[in-house]
Amino acid sequence: MRWTRLLAAYTRRSALEWLGYRSFLTTLIFNNSIAPVLGLALWTAALPGETDISAYFLALFVVQWATASQEYYSVTMAIYEGDLNDDLLRPHAPIVRAIAEGLAYRFWNLAVGLPIRALVEAIAGDQGLTGGNLLRALPALVLAVAVHFAYTYSLCLSALWFQQAGAITDIGTTLTVLFGGIAVPLMLLPESVRRIATALPFRAMAGFPAEIASGQLTNAEVVAGYAWQGGWLLAFGAISAWLWRTGIRHYAAIGG
Repeated sequence: MRWTRLLAAYTRRSALEWLGYRSFLTTLIFNNSIAPVLGLALWTAALPGETDISAYFLALFVVQWATASQEYYSVTMAIYEGDLNDDLLRPHAPIVRAIAEGLAYRFWNLAVGLPIRALVEAIAGDQGLTGGNLLRALPALVLAVAVHFAYTYSLCLSALWFQQAGAITDIGTTLTVLFGGIAVPLMLLPESVRRIATALPFRAMAGFPAEIASGQLTNAEVVAGYAWQGGWLLAFGAISAWLWRTGIRHYAAIGG
């Protein structure tokens, strides 16, 4: 209960702080919208009449905003600029602040982005997104947010060893775009490639909730997708915990 109250307080404070960076926040939100907009335009032009594609990218808008990462600023830069020293003096784990700042950032992404999506849907017309499929996709969306945070947090912790952690997180983002169903929906990939991409963590962070929302998956495929999400969440959680334990000793050894 104390941890929940603490997280809520940090989230409220961070949400208010983001208002002081409105221009930067707006830029980030529009940047997060580019890939779904381009995908919607490109693939609907390449495959006219395929409403599944349109529904997929309209759902992907929400996934992109909900999973958008800013951990580079709250984790990596905190290490480089010495703010981590202050976090280590607080009577709670530094990850609490990182989670709260991520939640606040995602809140503003959705608050500003959903009206944009409504406008795009109004222009594109009814693409067959049903309330039932959207409800089925909600747990997958929550898990996608958690997996993406754990994945990005792990990449950002590389700053405890390296000066170019930004390059590492950029590579991680590129892999998610290429293999997570953002650049190309996995249903359009060859079967052999699709089987591999389905097992990778990137689909769990992006394409999977959009696939459910657009009605592309059978019940068995949905269950399998949830299993992959749960497995990757545990894996990245364990990896980030190990990186923190070993990295913080290295951080202290070189003087913070």
